[in-house]
Amino acid sequence: MAQPIYHPSIEGAQHGAKSLAAFLDYAKAAGATGTQPSNYMLHGGKLFKSAKEIRDTFAERGMSLDGISAHCPFWVHTSAWTGTKSGNPFFVDPALTKESPEKVEKAHESYLLKLMDLSAELNVKVMPMFWGVAFGWELATGYPWGFWAGPDLSAKGGKYDLLAEGKERFVKKTAKLRKHANDLGIKICHEIHPGTAASTADDFNMLVDICGGDACLGVNADPSHCWEGETWEARFLKVGSRVFAAHVKNFVIRSGFPLRAMEPNWPKRAMQFTDLGSGDLNMQRYVELLIHVGYPQRYMQVMGTKSAPLVVEAESAHKDLDYCSADGIRYVKENLCFPVAAGSFEDGMGA
Repeated sequence: MAQPIYHPSIEGAQHGAKSLAAFLDYAKAAGATGTQPSNYMLHGGKLFKSAKEIRDTFAERGMSLDGISAHCPFWVHTSAWTGTKSGNPFFVDPALTKESPEKVEKAHESYLLKLMDLSAELNVKVMPMFWGVAFGWELATGYPWGFWAGPDLSAKGGKYDLLAEGKERFVKKTAKLRKHANDLGIKICHEIHPGTAASTADDFNMLVDICGGDACLGVNADPSHCWEGETWEARFLKVGSRVFAAHVKNFVIRSGFPLRAMEPNWPKRAMQFTDLGSGDLNMQRYVELLIHVGYPQRYMQVMGTKSAPLVVEAESAHKDLDYCSADGIRYVKENLCFPVAAGSFEDGMGA
């Protein structure tokens, strides 16, 4: 029988209260064979732990380093210009809360360049993340009236175009990061997500287009963010050739509740993340689609591995995080890490 093409892994961002060692111990006890730690778990010394210390921490537990989750600092970097305070908890230096948006952006750009250096030293060529609100909050919310272009009353005879300005802003603000990623052979894998620079497949393909088809621009597939009309199948078929990373996550939509209400309490929200087995999504079909678009083969080629991670990000409004995540690891191990068909089921008929 063929060997499974996937292995169970877990995202570290939600488990930031744990040290790297504690996170790996937790993940291994639940049945994971690899993890995707957050950038914060790698902090130590003047900035980061040494590559040797990180490698040794994984080797001592016989676990694989499947990627580095850098969602938070990337989002801050591309959102700082808006002056938002919602990224403050993610600042790589708390003292930055006293600085200008320009200094916040510059500090996170410098940090991310160093994080990519460490990633390359660790031979990790996949960096899941998401770009921030480069096009502004109006476009990020998809405000349906579309007042995104018109007269600029601050300048006589002037005009504004938020979409055009956003395109120019994204290309300029990400140029240094993209160049460094390309120099190091790293794929920067955007998680198509509300409140980012690309919340749909078409948005992401637009980013690729305005950046001249930049090879470093990848996708971190996550079906749990397809809850406003675009199905996960439609989304990932459109961007399939750029999927280099994959989260496994599920959700439910509570019928009759408003999706965009200003409700911070998760149990009251219309969309809620869930354990993997009881949400609205069919996880089997999702990981089969990932095979169809070439994710595992692409990941294995870039990372030089024999299997690709299915990175658990199981969360719940009602269940304890550690319980829910451990249950998710077991679910992936027992249900989604299957041997892949080498041919058609019809091949043996009539033999």
